[in-house]
Amino acid sequence: MTRQLHFNLFLHDTGHHEASWRLPESDPYANLSLQAHQRLARIAEDAKFDSVFLADSPVLWSDPGRRPSGKLEPTLLLAALIGSTSRIGLIATASTSYNEPYNLARRFASLDHLSQGRAGWNIVTTAGDAAARNFGLDDQPLHKARYERADEFLEVSTKLWDSWGDDAIVADKAAGVHASSSLVRSVDHHGTFFRVDGPLNVPRSPQAWPLLVQAGSSEDGKEFAAKWAEAVFTAQPTLAESQAFYADLKRRAAAAGRDPDHVVILPGIVPVIGDTPAEARELEAELERLIAPQYAVATLAYTLRVDAASLRLDEPLPADLPDEAEIEGSKSRRTLIVDWARRENLTVRQLIGKLGGGRGHRTFTGTPEQVADTIQEYFENGAADGFNIMPAVLPSGIEAFATKVVPILQERGLFRTSYEGTTLREHYGLPRPSNVFDPIGVR
Repeated sequence: MTRQLHFNLFLHDTGHHEASWRLPESDPYANLSLQAHQRLARIAEDAKFDSVFLADSPVLWSDPGRRPSGKLEPTLLLAALIGSTSRIGLIATASTSYNEPYNLARRFASLDHLSQGRAGWNIVTTAGDAAARNFGLDDQPLHKARYERADEFLEVSTKLWDSWGDDAIVADKAAGVHASSSLVRSVDHHGTFFRVDGPLNVPRSPQAWPLLVQAGSSEDGKEFAAKWAEAVFTAQPTLAESQAFYADLKRRAAAAGRDPDHVVILPGIVPVIGDTPAEARELEAELERLIAPQYAVATLAYTLRVDAASLRLDEPLPADLPDEAEIEGSKSRRTLIVDWARRENLTVRQLIGKLGGGRGHRTFTGTPEQVADTIQEYFENGAADGFNIMPAVLPSGIEAFATKVVPILQERGLFRTSYEGTTLREHYGLPRPSNVFDPIGVR
């Protein structure tokens, strides 16, 4: 079968540009609206996207004065979207640092059952002291410790999902046997971070496990992805950086004994689309004019771990930024931003303008044909298996992408015109995991 693109729609209230909520078309309450999310999910499903995705964190992300900052709990919201969609995958973010394996494994198994095999879990380790203080801690756990906990968290979760055999439920009314007890097994896990007896109180779900997604690009993050991730969201602002990341992660997956084709790599792209180049540039310029610098500078200062007073709008970043080794949270994103600013000799004002659109993701402004050409270039030159689509403005951005860019890619034979499978794993061309407790089970 000819290799084809994969698309995930990253749902983000009024759009990924931080000033999108200030446009006349935008609903500033969309972040709390089921109807708004239903509309976006249906647009993506009509365009035959693989999945939709909700980011999340157990902390208020930004100054609430800056943009809509309230976040509905993502697994609840995705469960509410099941009835208004039928095929598209539903991916929710959840933290391994501030959850327990049993509860989270149950939640995602439930979502996979309710959606008939469309659930995915975006696995995060959650950086930042603010989140830690919401859970009774003074400081965030160290970067390495967070990934060690995440690794054991996945070990426990997959055992719990496998604790029921696929054929455990027999529903034999005549014999009075609903399930074969021998196929419902304890996991008896006793590790560094967790002690879990099991079994899970939810039978094995349609996909066996939810699709496992990951987005960290630090060294620890890439090693974790090579071991566990089936889809990887990444932020790479240039083709060369995307190619380097793609080759590195595929190599790591092979070294971990996995098929590299079973790790689908999806860089983020923030398309700003106009029917003409001038129309696209006009929308981009309008969005940049609406950025509130006082909020943007404060956010950049937090990311860089510097005092906001040290960032002067019309000067480059200070030369004496803290060394990466001193940073405990969001290492890869911080490094990406600094390298980008240094490489292009950007002023702080120019940098926040670029970050306002995609927070370090590839932002592309142009016509539908130009956006399609860029996507094809990445896909055919070892930089991506598809893209995490992050419209600058919603709903118009996904409407333009779905109705103007997708048909071009379909005409070129690069994207599906219909769903061939029913589960999220089938959309991504990934196998259903074997059961570790079965005689032929392979982890």
